[in-house]
Amino acid sequence: KQTKGGLRMAMTLRAARVNAGLTQSEVGDILGRQAATVSAWETGANRISADDFVALCRLYQVSSDDIILPKISS
Repeated sequence: KQTKGGLRMAMTLRAARVNAGLTQSEVGDILGRQAATVSAWETGANRISADDFVALCRLYQVSSDDIILPKISS
Protein backbone atom coordinates (compact mmCIF):
# COMPACT_ATOMS: atom_id res chain seq x y z
CA LYS A 1 0.00 0.00 0.00
CA GLN A 2 1.35 3.41 -0.99
CA THR A 3 1.50 6.08 1.71
CA LYS A 4 1.25 9.81 1.04
CA GLY A 5 4.83 10.23 2.25
CA GLY A 6 6.05 7.40 0.03
CA LEU A 7 4.30 8.81 -3.02
CA ARG A 8 5.67 12.27 -2.29
CA MET A 9 9.19 10.85 -2.04
CA ALA A 10 8.71 8.92 -5.30
CA MET A 11 7.56 12.07 -7.10
CA THR A 12 10.49 14.02 -5.65
CA LEU A 13 12.91 11.36 -6.89
CA ARG A 14 11.49 11.79 -10.38
CA ALA A 15 11.76 15.58 -10.19
CA ALA A 16 15.37 15.35 -9.01
CA ARG A 17 16.22 13.04 -11.93
CA VAL A 18 14.58 15.35 -14.45
CA ASN A 19 16.35 18.37 -12.90
CA ALA A 20 19.64 16.48 -13.26
CA GLY A 21 18.89 16.06 -16.98
CA LEU A 22 18.93 12.27 -16.87
CA THR A 23 16.59 9.63 -18.26
CA GLN A 24 15.49 6.57 -16.33
CA SER A 25 17.60 4.48 -18.68
CA GLU A 26 20.71 6.59 -18.03
CA VAL A 27 20.21 6.35 -14.27
CA GLY A 28 19.72 2.61 -14.55
CA ASP A 29 22.93 2.25 -16.56
CA ILE A 30 24.92 4.29 -14.05
CA LEU A 31 23.58 2.35 -11.05
CA GLY A 32 23.56 -1.05 -12.74
CA ARG A 33 19.77 -1.31 -12.57
CA GLN A 34 17.04 -1.66 -15.17
CA ALA A 35 15.15 1.44 -16.30
CA ALA A 36 12.01 -0.34 -15.08
CA THR A 37 13.48 -0.43 -11.56
CA VAL A 38 14.10 3.32 -11.64
CA SER A 39 10.54 3.79 -12.88
CA ALA A 40 9.21 1.65 -10.03
CA TRP A 41 11.06 3.83 -7.50
CA GLU A 42 9.59 6.95 -9.08
CA THR A 43 6.03 5.64 -9.00
CA GLY A 44 6.34 4.16 -5.54
CA ALA A 45 5.71 0.65 -6.85
CA ASN A 46 8.97 -0.55 -5.27
CA ARG A 47 10.88 0.71 -2.28
CA ILE A 48 14.41 1.90 -2.88
CA SER A 49 17.27 0.44 -0.85
CA ALA A 50 19.33 2.73 1.35
CA ASP A 51 22.40 2.16 -0.84
CA ASP A 52 20.54 3.04 -4.04
CA PHE A 53 18.96 6.07 -2.34
CA VAL A 54 22.38 7.43 -1.34
CA ALA A 55 23.69 6.76 -4.85
CA LEU A 56 20.76 8.67 -6.38
CA CYS A 57 21.28 11.63 -4.05
CA ARG A 58 24.93 11.78 -5.08
CA LEU A 59 24.10 11.36 -8.76
CA TYR A 60 21.41 14.06 -8.65
CA GLN A 61 23.58 16.27 -6.42
CA VAL A 62 20.86 16.71 -3.81
CA SER A 63 20.78 16.03 -0.09
CA SER A 64 18.67 13.23 1.32
CA ASP A 65 16.60 15.88 3.09
CA ASP A 66 15.76 17.40 -0.30
CA ILE A 67 14.17 14.08 -1.26
CA ILE A 68 12.66 13.01 2.05
CA LEU A 69 11.48 16.45 3.20
CA PRO A 70 10.86 18.44 0.01
CA LYS A 71 9.99 22.08 0.21
CA ILE A 72 6.38 22.67 -0.69
CA SER A 73 5.75 25.81 -2.69
CA SER A 74 2.45 27.60 -2.36
